[in-house]
This record gives sequence, C-alpha cells and structure tokens, in this order.
Amino acid sequence: MSDQVRMGDFLRARRAGLAPADVGLPSGGRRRAPGLRREELAALAGVSVDYYNRLEQGRERNPSAGVLHALAAVLRLNEEECAHLFALAQHAAQRVPTRVPTEVATGAPTEAGPTAGPRDVRPGIRQLLETVRPFPAYVLSRYSDVLAANPEALALFVGLADWPEERRNTVRYFFRHPAARELFPDWAELAPGTVANLHSVTAHDPQSPQLRALVDELTDGCPEFGALWARHEVRERRGEAKTFHHPTAGVLTLTSEILRHGDQGQRITLYQAPPGSPDHAALARLCPGG
Repeated sequence: MSDQVRMGDFLRARRAGLAPADVGLPSGGRRRAPGLRREELAALAGVSVDYYNRLEQGRERNPSAGVLHALAAVLRLNEEECAHLFALAQHAAQRVPTRVPTEVATGAPTEAGPTAGPRDVRPGIRQLLETVRPFPAYVLSRYSDVLAANPEALALFVGLADWPEERRNTVRYFFRHPAARELFPDWAELAPGTVANLHSVTAHDPQSPQLRALVDELTDGCPEFGALWARHEVRERRGEAKTFHHPTAGVLTLTSEILRHGDQGQRITLYQAPPGSPDHAALARLCPGG
C-alpha cells in the first residue's frame, strides 16, 4: 500500500466519523454512508472537490501545509492526530529519509563498526528491569515487540513466556492469546486504545514490512482488530490504571508508567501498586520465592 493511499485512508476514516451536525451542517436527509460527504468537507476546507478526491484516492502526493491545517480543523483532529496527518503527508511527498539499510537496522557490523539496532537493549536498561522487582517491567520496540522483561512481567501476562521470543508482542498477545480475554476483564474497553496506539506509530515508517506483517496477521486472525484498525484512530499509549484477573495473583489493579528512551522507538513499561495495598501484596504471588 502506498503512502498516498495510507493518507487517503486516514482522511476517509476521520471524515466518516463526523456527523454533519458536528460542523454546523444540516443532515440533508438519508445518507448512503455515515459521516460528511466529500463535497462538504472540501467546501469547508476551501479546496475543490476534485482535489480532495485525489487526496483520498492517493493520486495527490504533495498537499500544502495550509491545506493540511484546513483539513485538520474541519475534521476536528487533536494535536496528535494532526501530527499524524502531517507525517503521512511527508511520506507521501517523499520528504522523509529513506529507511535505514537492513544491516544497520539489525545492528549487524558495518564498515564503521557495530550499530545499535531497534531490538538491542542496553545492559543498563536490563539491569533496571531487575532493580524494580517485584514490579513487572518490560521493554517494547516501536511495534510492541517484547525485547526484554523481568520475571514478574512474564508471569503477569499469562502464557506470554510460552511463545518463542520472536513472537512475543503485546498487541499480538492482546488479540490472539487465548488467556488475554480472561486476564483483562475490561478487554473490550481496552481494545480501541491498543489499536490506536499501534496506529500512532505507523507514520514513522508506513512501509515497514514488520508493521505490515503484524497488521495483516491480526486482521486475518481477529475480526475485532480488523474493524478497529479500519477506524484509523490515533492515540499514543500513556500511563493508565489497568485491572488484571490473574489465575495466581487474583484480581489486582496496577498503574502503568511508560518511559521512552533512545532514538529507536523503544519504551519501558512499569506496573506499580501503592506499598501496603492489597494490590502490592498480590505482586508477591506472581513469582513466589522469586
């Protein structure tokens, strides 16, 4: 899928999510499809219908900043969604650096010496995961691959450790592991945010084979994921309280903190509970004697 098409898909999804009344227009009777009509959005943004059609169809690859700002205003994009639109437009116009060669991205030695790749976790970060025990903590890649984890984190996500390391991905776990819907009692409420977070990183490299393979796998294997992915919602993951229904530790609510580091898109997630609370005590049951 080309970068122009991805930008068009994002615009189409956001247009479908707006009712005419949201922008001060009459409903105009029955509509064949939900949301604003193309001609309505084009008029409000001050562009021709033909030009806007080319944007949605992926035939226009160089919209100006003024056009993008106008579209973002009409579509009521928040700051994060607006940044996502501009990043997609940059890719469509080929105004971004080409992707790093495979031998560099994987950290393989080059003529200039070894280069840290997106899957390399520094020894100091691995030590940090041990230092924060018994709080569960792990390191994720840009696309939510689990790159490192302490024993409590692997125990918290029931069954994750049974998967080969190269398959351990928190989005894949959430949608495809049979234990996930039991572990998260509010699974349906968490699902949109999980997909929106994955969407938030697509503008970094829309043509990433790794991302495309993950999305294709989850779309084919989980109808809920496919439906949520088609909504093109964008929301970066932030710290939140999350309840777990764990077979060993019982029901516990933990607050996550997310720390981003480096230039490879890695992030550290740490789950905590107040000292002396029942949830804190339950953490000891994740790894008895550990």
